[in-house]
Parts: sequence; structure tokens; C-alpha cells
Amino acid sequence: MKIVTDERCTGYSSVGHPERPARISKTVEKLKEQTALPIEWEKPAEVSDEVILRAHTAEHLSRVKAAASHFDGDTPAHPGIFEHALRSVGGAVQAMQFARKGQRAFSLLRPPGHHATREQAMGFCYFNSVAIALLQALATGASKVAIYDFDVHHGNGTEAILVSEPHTLFCSIHQHPCYPGTGTSNVGQNCYNYPLAPKTARAGYRQTLTKALGELAAHKPDLLGISAGFDAYARDPLAQETLEAEDFHWIGESIRKLGIPCFAVLEGGYSKDLPELILSFLKGWDGK
Repeated sequence: MKIVTDERCTGYSSVGHPERPARISKTVEKLKEQTALPIEWEKPAEVSDEVILRAHTAEHLSRVKAAASHFDGDTPAHPGIFEHALRSVGGAVQAMQFARKGQRAFSLLRPPGHHATREQAMGFCYFNSVAIALLQALATGASKVAIYDFDVHHGNGTEAILVSEPHTLFCSIHQHPCYPGTGTSNVGQNCYNYPLAPKTARAGYRQTLTKALGELAAHKPDLLGISAGFDAYARDPLAQETLEAEDFHWIGESIRKLGIPCFAVLEGGYSKDLPELILSFLKGWDGK
């Protein structure tokens, strides 16, 4: 198992903001102390503007570079946020490259990305790392790609970037109503949404996750990106779902059974138990 991370991603924060440095630092600590899962630690790839522009406009790239004012109430213009967001993209691209070589790789970086649209930073997200990585894969030889987003919030940015994009599929399983309020129905010919009510029973949640995996498998992608959000957890402060650590293990196991080259990128997950949830997912994904 490859874990792509960089300690510099803990170098920004806002008082009281749920997307905090401990999400990464505590998870790295947890993964380094466990012995069940063999881990190789890797650094993000260097990423050019050309790669960012596969998913974003030049105007958006310029705005994030300048970061002259807050993008919205949830998405501050932290000092150096462009460099932090660029490393998150680099982590996703690096993980994607490992997946194309048949290796499992998880990008453990912040900020997350799946709410960022072509033209807008929002919802803690500045660049859409997973979408950029898969569009880069298509540009460099992949023939058909897919994204499976199990974050509790709809991946509105990923959908907006990929809708009607040839050779791509997007599946999002998320709570509704919940931020950002989108994802109530399918969009275009390639974006499948699976909204679930707050406090959906775990068995029902698993049933919907399985249905989405079936849709994805029928697409027969040669590369799969995972937007791995852990905020459907029963004790996450930003949503009202019911999943437990063993459910994330099951998600990892279910993805592994697809047999598709695959990488994962950390999106949400804001409880103090995030490190345990990530480890559980990784164990399932690795067959432990």
C-alpha cells in the first residue's frame, strides 16, 4: 500500500474550522504505529499549470494563485493556499500513476477537492484533485475512467467537471438534504447520483453503495478514482448518517473485489475518529 502525503499540508488552519491539520497529522501517526498494513510512504508529484487546466479555467487557476480574498465562508484564502492545493493535486496524480502500475495508493493530503468546480473554489476545496488526476490519465493513455465518491456530501464539483465528458463515469452516494444541496438526480449520460436521507440505516446505505458499484462495474473502466470521504460516519459533526468503522472496511473490501486498478483521495471526514476510519478502509481495500 502506497500512502502519498506531505507534512507541509498541516501548515494552515482557521480557528474553529472543521477542516483542520489534525485530520492528517493524527492519521499519519495512526498509520505509522499500526503493524497490520505494510505501508510505503511517498511524496506528491510535481504538477504543472497544464495539468490543472485539464479540469479548471485559466481564470480560476489565477484566482487561487492570487488568493486575494476568501472564496466563500467555508473556503478561506489562507496564506500559501495555492501551494497547498497544488500538493493535493500532486498527491492525486502520484496515486493515479501508482494505480496504473497495479499498486494501491491513497493520497492523504489536504485540502480536499470534490466541491471545486471548473470556475469556483467552495466547500473547503480549491482544485478538484481526483478529477484532474483522471483527466490527466485520459490524456496520457487511459481509455475509460470512473470516480466513486462515497463522501457524505455530493461531489458537485466533480460532476460539473465530468458531465458529458467522453470516456468518464461519476457515481456519488451522499446525504440529501445536506451541503451543497445538489445531486438529487442523474445528470447527463455519465453522472449517477444516489441521494440518501439523513439517518439512513446502515443496511440501506450498504445496499445503495452496492448498487452504485454495480453501475460502475458495468461501465468497465480501466482506472478507478475514489473520492474517499469518511463523514457518513455516525459521529461526524457535519452530517447525520449512521456508518461505523466496519462499514468503511466493507467499502474498501467491495472496491478491491472489483479488480479494477484504483487509487483513492481523501475528501471529508471531520470526527476525532477519522484515523481509525481511514485505517479500517485501507485494511478492507488491501484484503486485511
